[in-house]
Formats: sequence, C-alpha cells, structure tokens
Amino acid sequence: MARPDGRQPDQLRPVTLTRRWSIHPEGSVLVEFGDTRVLCTASVTEGVPRWRKGSGLGWVTAEYSMLPRSTTTRSDRESVRGKVGGRTHEISRLVGRSLRACIDLKALGENSIVLDCDVLQADGGTRTAAITGAYVALHDAVNWLADRKALAGKPAKVMHRSVAAVSVGVLEGEPRLDLNYVEDVAAEVDMNVVCTGTGDFVEVQGTGEAGVFARDQLDALLDLGVAGCAELTEAQRKALAG
Repeated sequence: MARPDGRQPDQLRPVTLTRRWSIHPEGSVLVEFGDTRVLCTASVTEGVPRWRKGSGLGWVTAEYSMLPRSTTTRSDRESVRGKVGGRTHEISRLVGRSLRACIDLKALGENSIVLDCDVLQADGGTRTAAITGAYVALHDAVNWLADRKALAGKPAKVMHRSVAAVSVGVLEGEPRLDLNYVEDVAAEVDMNVVCTGTGDFVEVQGTGEAGVFARDQLDALLDLGVAGCAELTEAQRKALAG
C-alpha cells in the first residue's frame, strides 16, 4: 500500500537539525521531521531545585507545548485556559525522562538545564522530534558549561550516550516508520520508540488503537524503530560535527 508521501515503509521523512537557531539560549535546535517542526532550547541555571541541594547532582527537565496555530485549526494557549493539559504533561515528562537517560547528573554538578520544546508546525511525530532535537540542544548546553569550567566532570562523561526517538505504526497490516499526521490518525497500532545510540531502549510506548496486535507485529515495529533511531543518531552526529 502506497504511503501518502510516497515513502517506503521503512523510510524516514527528510530530517534536518539546525543548531543555534535562536541566539539567546545556551543550546538551541530547530528540528524538522518532514513538515513537523519543533524548536528545542536548552537553558542553563546555576544551582538545582531545593530538594536536590547538597546532593552533588545536577538536574535536567523538559517542558513541551504547541503553538496555537501549529495545527490546521487554532487552539487556545494553555496559559489562557488556566490549565496545562494531560497530553502536555505526559509529553513533557517523556522528553525529560529520555534526556536524563543520556546524562551523568553527578558529572553535570549542581547545575540545572531546562529543555523547552515548542511545536511550531505539527504533522505527526512531534514528541519524537522533540526528543531528537532536544538531545542536540542539551549537548550544546553542556559544552557551554564546559567552556566556563562549570562541570563537575569532563563533557564526555556528562553526555555518556546519545538518545533519539521515532514513531512507528501499523496501517492495513503494514508496519511503517515515522508516521505523518494522516497515517497517525488512521493507524491500527501506534508506537513511539526511544533508543540510545547503541540501540538500547529508553522507553517504548505502544497502543492498539483499532484492536490488538500480535507478537510478530511488535517485533517488526521495534526493529523499524531501532533502525530509524540509528539513522537519527547519525543525523545528530553530523549536526554536532558541523
């Protein structure tokens, strides 16, 4: 079955990682997965939350949001509604967990880094794009701290592994990689896979949207996700080398 944009089932959308997109944060990346665009910024603060003071450990957390017209119709800002939605909380926590998996908080020292992931344009896979771009922004923020000799350990020890994420799903029985919006809303199975640069899993979120799925389908989706994350890891490496 042909995909809406003509890709092969195991093919990522075009991926672009533009570093230093914003001039103010210690790290910033505009990440593009096809028509999905997310601005990821990393902001450094000296010190840690009160509950962590004196531990010798740093802290990394994340916040995620969608701009009002990032989708086909305008949504009110959550600040105007006076309540942060459950989806926003869930994705913010996912991004935070994923990025903490790649950093040694003891080597970071008592510094805090907040990753803000703002969806400028949504076409499926916003949370996976956010994780992939936020890793690069975090890397630049850690190097900013290293340049100022503010780390407790060497930069290579602080960022001891890489992290990337991609969506996978099943449509009409066919496993597919990196779903765009049209595919995502029609998927029988929808899954997000977060992997390290060596192919280990950080988190897997999978749901049978229109029924259940078999073990062989799960295995096929995980294989697709690992392969997709490997490609994204290479894109991250090239962006940081540039």
